[in-house]
Amino acid sequence: MTKKILASLLVTCASFALTSVAQAQEAFSPIPQVTDGWRVSVSPYAWLPTVGTTDSGGGPGSKSVDLSLNNIISNLKSGVMIAGEVHYGKWGVSLDFANAVVSKSSGFKYHGDPAYQFGDKGTLQASLFNLMGSYTAFNNQDVYVDALAGVRWISLTTTLDLNLVGTTDKISSSSVASATYGVLGVNSRYRIMGSNWYVPLYADAGTAGGPNHFTWQASTGVGVALSKMVDVSLTYRAIGFDVKSGSNNQDLIKGLFHGPQLMATFNF
Repeated sequence: MTKKILASLLVTCASFALTSVAQAQEAFSPIPQVTDGWRVSVSPYAWLPTVGTTDSGGGPGSKSVDLSLNNIISNLKSGVMIAGEVHYGKWGVSLDFANAVVSKSSGFKYHGDPAYQFGDKGTLQASLFNLMGSYTAFNNQDVYVDALAGVRWISLTTTLDLNLVGTTDKISSSSVASATYGVLGVNSRYRIMGSNWYVPLYADAGTAGGPNHFTWQASTGVGVALSKMVDVSLTYRAIGFDVKSGSNNQDLIKGLFHGPQLMATFNF
């Protein structure tokens, strides 16, 4: 089912691109223009990242989970991803929410002493929420740049069934880790040779205070304005983070999610 949904999104994106070529005589500008009124956009998207997490510091060794793009597609159980922006003049607010649950039987490993391998099932639920205030620092017919300041919340819930190598012992464990970061960044678009095609570029970084409480995000790719109200982009997006967890914050979870993202933006 998930593969069919992904294929449908890709076919839709290709259809939009062909439509834009057919309408090339009217090049819709992909660059937002600052006015004295309101601008609102809503952007549902599909992001299929490769997932890598490492949990260390709570005991001997470290637990790591690595999921490829194929793993994500075949083991994705549920997900919702949507972003939005509201602007008045040069000032604005943007939100981005993503939640996904991936469940996989076997195939995970625990690298440590003693050595474990995951037995029956491992489940990872990841949630991301960004709330940013923005200010348009530069805007003309070909370039749009917003300066950003806000917060990011990341939550990871892992449930694991473990088999001790060489024995019949089984261990089940569940852990929840979350962090809230202060973040600064930039969100921009660059028009390609006066056409309705553009290059989106996003970058931010922040901290939750103290060492080992860092996060960053970056994305870029290509997009096309299909009309004054709709544009589509295909980008490569990456998010890195450190999260302290455990009763005494003794565990350190390092994560890196990166992969392709397909987004449709509706402007009002």
